[in-house]
Order: sequence, then structure tokens, then C-alpha cells
Amino acid sequence: MGGHSIELRSDVVIKRYRSSGYGEPEREWRALELLGEHDPGLAPAPVTAELAADPPTVVMSRLDGTTVSGEIAGKLVDALAEAITGVQRSIPSGVLDRVPARAGHPVHLLSTVREWAAAATPEPATAEALRAATDWVAGPGLEARFAQPGTPVFGTGDGNLSNYLWDGTRVRVVDFEYSGRSDLAFELAEVTEHISVWENDPAGLTAVLDRFELTAEEAARLMECRRLLALYWLLRCRGEIRPAQADRMLALL
Repeated sequence: MGGHSIELRSDVVIKRYRSSGYGEPEREWRALELLGEHDPGLAPAPVTAELAADPPTVVMSRLDGTTVSGEIAGKLVDALAEAITGVQRSIPSGVLDRVPARAGHPVHLLSTVREWAAAATPEPATAEALRAATDWVAGPGLEARFAQPGTPVFGTGDGNLSNYLWDGTRVRVVDFEYSGRSDLAFELAEVTEHISVWENDPAGLTAVLDRFELTAEEAARLMECRRLLALYWLLRCRGEIRPAQADRMLALL
């Protein structure tokens, strides 16, 4: 979805947007302002924005830390859980109610995945998983279940592990181009099933997810959202042999 260029300076980051079809500059600036007010330090501080410029530009503070990589264990588990929770929960409900929905929604993703699944040609390494997942995604009532509102949270709209910066003590979060009001299960699924997470550590964010106490309803919705995102990545990466992704898809089913 779109793109941007980044200019790193000693104290600030300048982000110029090549695409704004999803309102990326406005979403980013809104997120920086909201998180700066309600959980300062968790995300870059907003400096200036030229949202009507060509290209639209947002200037934000430069954070310490490096992209999370390697085994997700020890202090990093708690730091990631704290950062994810901070993004999702720090904005008061009365304020969150007025925030536009994030770019992308489970129902929209379901429609995309159904189209991809119908056109996919199975490969031997992934055929069993794709068959089972295609049966699941075509099931009756799935669209209605995804259309139901989940527990409201603020969502980044992007689960890429490279958006989480670790300084050895705290994890901070960057990249809010597709952010907005979302639901807990979909946002947790977005980050736990992102392909970057599983390529980084075979255990993924399993330990991080264990830090979240969910109701039975939230847990059930999370499982369906994880299946949806896992199938999205299985189909998006078709043409590449990814038996681990196929195994994970079968496990989630």
C-alpha cells in the first residue's frame, strides 16, 4: 500500500509520502499527536507537518534503539507486550471514538483473501494447508462474524517487526501510516502473524501473546483473525516455498 522516503538527521526523521490514497500522512501525524499526548516517549514526538505539500511531509523526533531482531525472549518479551499495549490502550475511549477507523478491516481482508484463494494454484509443499484454509475461508457466517465489533483499541495498521525499536530497556513504535481505530483481536493478529515476525524467530511472538489476558470472546475472535492473517501471508507469498507458513496455517485451523 503506497510508500514513502525517509531522511534521517541527528535529531529528527523527515518522512515524505509518495502515496496518500489511504490518508497516510494525516494518519501518521494524528497518531504521533495522540500518542505524544497520552503515552509520551512510546512513539516519535511530532515536530512539524506539511500535509498539503507535494509531497506531504511529516517531521518527527528520532528515537534511540534498533529494530527488534533475533530471539524474542527475556526482557524483550515484556517490553514488546508493554509497547503493544501502550499503543492500543493509552488513548482514552472518548478520544478513540472520534478517531477514524484504520486502513483495512477484517471484512475487507476476508474479501481479498477469498479472491486470492479462489485463483491460487496449490504447490506440493503448501497444498494441504491451502486446501484446508480455502475450505475455512469459504465457510458460511465468517463475514458476519468479522463484521461484529471487537474490543476497541488504537491500531498501528502494520504488524511489521521492523516498526519496533529496542534499546535494551524499552521498545518504542514507529510507522503509523495506516493507523486508526481498530479492535484488539485484529491488531494482535496483525502483529503476531506478520511474516516478518516468523522469519525472525521460529517461535514468533508466542511468549508476548501469552502476556495478554483475553476474554473468551476476544480469544475466539483472535483465533479467527490469526487464521485470516496467516492465510493472507500464505497466499501473498505463493510462488515461494514456505512449508513453515503452511504448517502454521494447519496448526491454526
